Amino acid sequence: MEEKYEQNAELLKVLAHPVRLGLINFLLQAGPSNVTQLQGEFDMPQSTISQHLGKLRHARILRGNRKGLEIYYEIIDPRIEQLVRVLK
Repeated sequence: MEEKYEQNAELLKVLAHPVRLGLINFLLQAGPSNVTQLQGEFDMPQSTISQHLGKLRHARILRGNRKGLEIYYEIIDPRIEQLVRVLK
């Protein structure tokens, strides 16, 4: 039982950043997007966006799918949409 709480706490830690919450919300609304689209939406350097995406990928919240030269990120954790809906 404690292991489940630890996993949930780690998930919440990853989400507990305004940029990552914004990225998640954008991906939920827009669907799969690449770093260029996200950079334009958030007006941040590509390296900053990539760092946040890396943390979300490491937490298995989203994944990247390569299409040609671009990688499109999409949410794969079904709990995320419910969590974001509660926060609105």
